[in-house]
Amino acid sequence: MSDSANHNNLDWLHRGTSEIFPDRPDSENPDENLSQRIIQSNCPLRIKLGIDPTGTDIHLGHSIPFRKLRAFQDAGHTAVVIIGDFTAQIGDPTGKSEVRRQLSAEQVKANAQSYLEQLKPILDFDTPGRLEIRYNSEWLSQLDLPQIQQLLATMTVGQMLAKEGFAERYSQEKPIFLHEFLYPLMQGYDSVAVKSDVELGGTDQKFNIAVGRDLQRHFGQKTQFGLLLPILLGTDGVQKMSKSLNNYVGLQEDALSMYSKLEKTPDNLLPDYFELLTNLDLTQIPENPRSAQKLLAIEVTTQFHGKEAALQAQQTAEQIVLQGNTTGGDISEYSLSKVEFPAKLFYILGASGLCQSSGEGRRQIQGGAVRLEGDRQTDVNLTFNSPEELAGKVLQVGKKKFIRLVS
Repeated sequence: MSDSANHNNLDWLHRGTSEIFPDRPDSENPDENLSQRIIQSNCPLRIKLGIDPTGTDIHLGHSIPFRKLRAFQDAGHTAVVIIGDFTAQIGDPTGKSEVRRQLSAEQVKANAQSYLEQLKPILDFDTPGRLEIRYNSEWLSQLDLPQIQQLLATMTVGQMLAKEGFAERYSQEKPIFLHEFLYPLMQGYDSVAVKSDVELGGTDQKFNIAVGRDLQRHFGQKTQFGLLLPILLGTDGVQKMSKSLNNYVGLQEDALSMYSKLEKTPDNLLPDYFELLTNLDLTQIPENPRSAQKLLAIEVTTQFHGKEAALQAQQTAEQIVLQGNTTGGDISEYSLSKVEFPAKLFYILGASGLCQSSGEGRRQIQGGAVRLEGDRQTDVNLTFNSPEELAGKVLQVGKKKFIRLVS
């Protein structure tokens, strides 16, 4: 365990936390307060975080519960990361307006390996006793029909329909399949299998975490606490971070891309980004938004790429965007007066000479080699209606070809 000073200083526990439940003791459960359980525990607590590897990429929004998990590790507790190789084949219905596509075991296994590789900069994989990685097929695949019936008997249909996603779909007369009811029960049974003391999750996971508490009580175990963390807004400052909305910062992005996106974080997001994505003293954040943006970008990029790469990314970004300089000379300019608008991006790539033709421009976009102001562009049909949308911006293909667009 950690030393007594760190053990009793629980600022790390509450930083960036939306809710801890239950939050007050009662006569039957005098330790039903997470702070008290941490302080009074004579051994490391078991902190559960489950992930269903339904894709291959993790972005900064996904990293928030893992950062909290690392804080528990640093305080001396055991992180239990559950890879939902079994539940991922069902698909979490939370927040979904329709049934999730079921994945094969092979897809889930490949995705899980990608997830774990991306988590290495966040979690402590090396200190003995600080990390367990478990696959829930270990116990869920062994359940027989009587055991499944026992799980199903712990909840009513009415309780299931109280779950937000189910309630919405039911009211809209959209189909809800019976196997979807199994998901929260199986995720809850994970807590029983690993004897979880605390489960982490986003604010949208409260129902599932509460099911875990109910099942632990049903099986005679001490019930876990739920610790809920906020859903991170994306770089657009409006909607939650999502790859499909192109407002995300991926953990696998190169240092320059990561830095370039973060240094343009909207002012209204800076307090949340500093609190949720860094360990910096929040009282020491610069008041000047531009200085704060640069500090945030350096700090987060350093976490995933190291200080040297982060500083190099900062220098390169300044050369490209501020100085118009990549190798010591002036960056070439291309006049948008030569373009007839509306114009598709692939046409501009060809017309400007960055690509040999519009066809090559399409291929470069599809291959992920095209950036505008440091942001990767992947929509081959991206269209601009006027030169004002592009004037002054840097268009890039690969690592060495840049032009500044001017009106």
